[in-house]
Amino acid sequence: MQAIESRQLPFYKAMVEAIQGEMVRDSSVVCLGEDVGAMGGVFQSTVGLHKEFGSTRVRDTPISETAIMGTALGAAAEGLRPIAELMFVDFMGVCFDQILNNISKTHYMSGGAVKLPIVITASTGGGICDAAQHAQTLHGFFAHMPGLKVVIPSNPYDAKGLMISAIRDDNPVVYLFHRGLLGLPVMSYVETSIGTDVPEGDYTIPFGQACVVRKGSSVTIVALAQMVHKALLAAQQLSEQGIDVEIIDPRTLVPFDTDSVLESVSKTGRLLVLDEDYLSFGVTGEIITRVVEQMHRIHLKAPPRRLAIADMPIPFSKTLEPVAIPQVKAIVEAVTSLMNISL
Repeated sequence: MQAIESRQLPFYKAMVEAIQGEMVRDSSVVCLGEDVGAMGGVFQSTVGLHKEFGSTRVRDTPISETAIMGTALGAAAEGLRPIAELMFVDFMGVCFDQILNNISKTHYMSGGAVKLPIVITASTGGGICDAAQHAQTLHGFFAHMPGLKVVIPSNPYDAKGLMISAIRDDNPVVYLFHRGLLGLPVMSYVETSIGTDVPEGDYTIPFGQACVVRKGSSVTIVALAQMVHKALLAAQQLSEQGIDVEIIDPRTLVPFDTDSVLESVSKTGRLLVLDEDYLSFGVTGEIITRVVEQMHRIHLKAPPRRLAIADMPIPFSKTLEPVAIPQVKAIVEAVTSLMNISL
């Protein structure tokens, strides 16, 4: 069914609408996790679904991440399409063995005989002083594991389309949503998402297809999740200096749309990669490496740069947290520096 009408929706409602539509369309789609039932999820990521579909298909679980992942694994192997939510991505550490050694590898180790159409969802990101165990993104962990697809929407339109694609995929998908983008009324002190039109109908967004959020000619910025919005704010300031920024949102880390990044950098000659994950051995380094390895195809005017979280636990302090997480000012300074150096 093609989408006909669009309207503005906050991120969390777009995500829920995707799940609701797929649960109506396919009776094998189920939800499980802590407080996903009558409460609708602590971040309202399943709000209203329990009332419509009941506790058989929207099931509250004990506070046991390993049990949630193990149940999702077994349910998927037996023909269901579970959406398994953990409140915070930080809690993935508790059930990491299920993801690393079972969910990501079973299809391969069974010779393709066992499909695991699991969507693992979790909230990510800092900005609300949740401290070191509740403020990480960690998407680099999952992108590093063969067998998992990794989805990171930055706006309501993508939140819906990518969720539908994730539910319909026969592979395990890690779908991460940044709390600062949800648009929850009870979290009005958090920077919320820039509004986007969200079609009422059924639509999908292909994995591995980046979005050019802003066209420009001076420098390419590659950014994910909330960093996309910070990059847009920085681009507005930089435009006053005559610097025309192009912003690429990969939307999915796995698969990753390297070609779109290369196409942009071949035009601008300069690259800055932003990430709210840790710097060392992370996504920023991987993206830059993919570009540098193709230097026979493109001409770089300056060495690529990256901004990410320093190799430290994310501080609780309201003063220190924004120092650890890249902010608009740092992005402006990094781009300005890129424009003033050359190879």
